[in-house]
Amino acid sequence: MSALTTALSAAVMAQDAPNEEAALLDMQWVDYAMLIIYFIFVIGIGWIVRRSIKNSKDFFQAGRSLPAWIAGLAFISANLGALEILGFAANGAQFGFASVHYYWIGAIPAMVFLGVIMMPFYYGSKLKSVPEYLRRRYNKPTHLVNAGSFAISTVLIAGVNLYSLAIVLRALLGWGLVHAIIVAAILVLLYILAGGLMGAMYNEVLQFFVIIAGLIPLTIVGIIAIGGPVELMDRLADYPAYWYDPWSGTGIATSGEAANPIGDWVGIILGQAFILSFGYWTTNFAEVQRAMSAKNLNSARRAPIIGAYPKIFIPFIVLLPGIIAALLFPELGKDPSDESMTYTNAIPLLIADLLPTGVLGVAVTGLVAAFMAGMAANVSSFNTVVTYDIWQAYVRRNRGDHYYLRLGRWLTVIGVLIGIGTAFIAAQYNNINEYLQTLFSFFQAPVFVTFILGMFWKRTTAWGGFWGMLSGIISAGGIWVFATVYDEFFRSSFAQAMWMGIVAGAVDLVVTVAVSKRTEPKPDTELVGLVKGLGVATETRTEQTVWIKRPAVLGTGAITLAMAMYLIFIFWSPS
Repeated sequence: MSALTTALSAAVMAQDAPNEEAALLDMQWVDYAMLIIYFIFVIGIGWIVRRSIKNSKDFFQAGRSLPAWIAGLAFISANLGALEILGFAANGAQFGFASVHYYWIGAIPAMVFLGVIMMPFYYGSKLKSVPEYLRRRYNKPTHLVNAGSFAISTVLIAGVNLYSLAIVLRALLGWGLVHAIIVAAILVLLYILAGGLMGAMYNEVLQFFVIIAGLIPLTIVGIIAIGGPVELMDRLADYPAYWYDPWSGTGIATSGEAANPIGDWVGIILGQAFILSFGYWTTNFAEVQRAMSAKNLNSARRAPIIGAYPKIFIPFIVLLPGIIAALLFPELGKDPSDESMTYTNAIPLLIADLLPTGVLGVAVTGLVAAFMAGMAANVSSFNTVVTYDIWQAYVRRNRGDHYYLRLGRWLTVIGVLIGIGTAFIAAQYNNINEYLQTLFSFFQAPVFVTFILGMFWKRTTAWGGFWGMLSGIISAGGIWVFATVYDEFFRSSFAQAMWMGIVAGAVDLVVTVAVSKRTEPKPDTELVGLVKGLGVATETRTEQTVWIKRPAVLGTGAITLAMAMYLIFIFWSPS
């Protein structure tokens, strides 16, 4: 059994084992050198950028000075955390290509919508955060519910990335999990504390290339180990049809082994592709913050669309390695009691068993980079929301700029400390993807409906937005309780999350409209820049660029390419 898998298993089963010798990954000095060089670069970038941090705007918003390509790569890199690397590779090992829906219709359209439609509201209104929009469009209670729920969810997600980073360090050095989590937290803390959002984003660009450099060789070596791409597809014939045809088994009435475990077509299209996806990509401040740091509106609009293009191809270096692991290690996931062979271990298994010295170091560095990028995105958005949307808005108003800058740095420390605690919560779950999808369905679905109604229906009232969003969150909790009692009602936890999103969004819509019809809306003068048709920002003449670089053109190309990816499974299927 591979050394890394043994270490991962030990990390889950024993929270800390200081008196036991933990198994180590067999890395040579060349591999360690790559990892050390990476850490030097990461910490160095943070301290170099520190010299440009002169005020809170620099620390929290990167001075709104970054070019579109930096913001775009940081945007997608912030998403390449533990959920993406370990979570979706686990999905690949368990369900094959069925999970491509989370990318091609479950991410790309929403990223384009953010850039083309929603970014003018965010950037043009000079918002400091996404929750601030709800305060200005609705009222303080609506704003506080969103800011509080976001702060809670983001540190829970930060714990997942921190836990994932810690078990890699445990595998490398043989430390107990407690020690590994603390050291991992310190590494992330140093470069965020030094460089703020700008330091985090420049590091995220570096991390993007390191992640890609680690996963591409792993995928290539894995395909060669299988016997080539044709042999890979032929071997999938032994698996259910949804392994190689993502739409197979998505009928509502489909049951048994033929049923696609990701969900039925209603849940996939309405729940995931629309409500949950748009809720995550357009209102999750950990992502939107990267686009809002761009130097002008045109750059801010292009940033998520630039990120959409590499996102289209991520399944081929995340899902595909998971599938390869399932083919190479048939025992993967078969025995729930053997935690060294869980689906989550798909990529670690491949890394440890297939990669030679040198390439092994690149792959491990890529894993570390992914988890650090995800953790940094969560912590940097946490400190911004708590500073601006909670502390400055409700606790200590009208203080000097340096007061909030100091507060932001202290909140960075606090966010990392809370992340240490939530890392142990994440350690209790065998499938981190299921855990995170449930979190998203609680908070993202009702928030998106509240945002959309507020942006496009000026009759939406302050209390309509509040009661709609709160009712949506509560209804999502109701579906979760129902599914806990009747655990076989949904075909999988993924299908459950999709229907939680559908119900939450529908309840939010109905309640918001009903309450808005019976309460007084804000006057138009208070909605300028916040509602479509009331002075929403547009690009200046100097920001306008050649047609090929316009957000609508780039966005259309991204969506077209993403939809075309499904053709692969029409023309290439097992013989």
